[in-house]
Amino acid sequence: MADPERLRRWRLILGGDADGTGCGLAGQDRRMDEALAALYRPAPGQSRGGGGTGPRSAGLGASAPSVARWLGDIREYFPPGVVQILQQDAIERLDLTRLLLEPEMLEAVEPDVHLVGTLLSLNRLMPDETKEVARGVVRRVVDDLERRIAQRTRSLVQGALDRSTRVHRPRHADIDWNATIRANLKHYQAEHRTVVPERLVGYGRQRHGVRKDVVLCVDQSGSMAASVVYASVFGAVLASMRSLRTSLVVFDTAVVDLTDQLADPVDVLFGTQLGGGTDINRALAYCQGLVTRPSDTIVVLVSDLFEGGVRQEMLRRVAAMRRAGVQVVTLLALSDEGAPAYDHENAAALAALGSPAFACTPDLFPELMAAAVRGTPLPVPEG
Repeated sequence: MADPERLRRWRLILGGDADGTGCGLAGQDRRMDEALAALYRPAPGQSRGGGGTGPRSAGLGASAPSVARWLGDIREYFPPGVVQILQQDAIERLDLTRLLLEPEMLEAVEPDVHLVGTLLSLNRLMPDETKEVARGVVRRVVDDLERRIAQRTRSLVQGALDRSTRVHRPRHADIDWNATIRANLKHYQAEHRTVVPERLVGYGRQRHGVRKDVVLCVDQSGSMAASVVYASVFGAVLASMRSLRTSLVVFDTAVVDLTDQLADPVDVLFGTQLGGGTDINRALAYCQGLVTRPSDTIVVLVSDLFEGGVRQEMLRRVAAMRRAGVQVVTLLALSDEGAPAYDHENAAALAALGSPAFACTPDLFPELMAAAVRGTPLPVPEG
């Protein structure tokens, strides 16, 4: 005899009616099924695997109140992670973007990074009343991200700054053992299978003044929405550290310097304009002009590298910065999404110039910046 709980789960997964599983639903299970059916049920005469459905055929209706009720239902029946997936599917499958211009819709949604990206793409279309509500939604997401990343970022980066100057009479706690071993390999004692260090290499502890310049250069084309959100929050955190001089530059085919707004990432995000083309060469030309201390400068390019500008000029600029001593790091994405679509040829060309190109999660970014400050190999993810 079939397990009733297993039948119940399959019935919720498959949708439809009880004919396939012989299992009916009641109470909250029925309401959960209705909420899922409103989003995923095919239109009459359309197979379940067919093309997209419109709001009416999917059961949500075309009005903001009906969608707002549905959003309230899914928040009641499902955990936050599932709610975010359902919201994203609703926006993509049912073309609900236009409804996000209505304040009552925004007040009903569960804020997340993807929703922020969608709102930013609609920024220029929003009436003033909706824009105020949208700022509140964005603020909630930004505040949550700052709580998640700020302390660890400051701790790792400041620790790297405090230990970034090499000295040759270090205290025991400040010895750089890897560098010490490399410096004393000629004193290897084969019979004892050990190195006898005649010269110690360690870290100094300078604590005052600007020690590193960081330039975040962020592609704001439509595919980079989540990366723009995370980069803005990280930029604000780095800008709060007095040992760093942080600049934030966003670009599509034009270049905008948002450094003066870094005190508030929400202002930064509403200063972006997601969408449009991509001119990485022009953006790097601007960033190159910001470099005054090459050996103490880290340029972080966040882009999928689909260059719409002059590719050879882009590569020449990176090569010139590398020769001058600038660290140039290319992040194909700064998000939780994993490996994005990107231009493999440009990524390989940049890596050959000494600028590694890889996707980076927000959790890894503090370690990456700390390694860049120390001048040690970057924690490049596998794959």
